[in-house]
Amino acid sequence: MIILQLYLAFLKIGLFSIGGGYVMLPLIQKEIIESHGWLTLPEFVDILAIAEMTPGPIAINSATFIGFRTGGIPGALLATAGVVTPSLVLMVLAASILRRFYENQWVRAAFSGLRPAVVALIVGAAVFVGRASILDPLSAVIAAAVFVLLVFTRLHPILVLLLSAVSGLLLYL
Repeated sequence: MIILQLYLAFLKIGLFSIGGGYVMLPLIQKEIIESHGWLTLPEFVDILAIAEMTPGPIAINSATFIGFRTGGIPGALLATAGVVTPSLVLMVLAASILRRFYENQWVRAAFSGLRPAVVALIVGAAVFVGRASILDPLSAVIAAAVFVLLVFTRLHPILVLLLSAVSGLLLYL
């Protein structure tokens, strides 16, 4: 039953992802495209674009969109529930436990090791999405311009997204 498979797939993604939505992207890609074949790479990239533009965390938005695309409204509900279940359970447990142990050198050392790993996972996700999205010189120019605007100006990301959409309309129509 696809709905149960969606829940279990996103439960696994939520359980083994440390660091947030962007860290989950390689796991979502592996599980959804490679393991189950529920989406193609272009469909996945399109869903990521929509998930990024809509309010809310990208992991939850992605789970909802992928679940809906794969299993309708029940699929959206169970994929979303699957991805948030581990975080919800771990957050409740961690809040009660870590407060007592956060000053422990072992806990601090573990978090010091996790931080760079999270950055590497985010960079890996960016490379994966970039390979699927930057397909020609025009898309490379748009990507470079967006990077410069986001890193070196104070423009709001929503404005940058709108400018990107307008650029796409002007350059690709």
